[in-house]
Amino acid sequence: MIRHSEISDSDLRSKIKEQKIRLGGNSKLKIYGVLGCASGKRMKRENRVFFTSEQEAQQNNYRPCGHCLKVEYKKWKNGFI
Repeated sequence: MIRHSEISDSDLRSKIKEQKIRLGGNSKLKIYGVLGCASGKRMKRENRVFFTSEQEAQQNNYRPCGHCLKVEYKKWKNGFI
């Protein structure tokens, strides 16, 4: 997990281009989603984190975004109800 506040913008762009970063998340809400998600673009920089895979996000106890990862979110939600 990489915190947005701990990485420079140029390093972030290069890691995304190299596909070392594939997902973004909100550290306060413990939600992860795709980088282009409208919900993720609205969050504050200090709350934003990045992941290399869904497995990494789930290992850090983050849940899928209900907006951009609807199928994964439904699976997660049904697992807890």
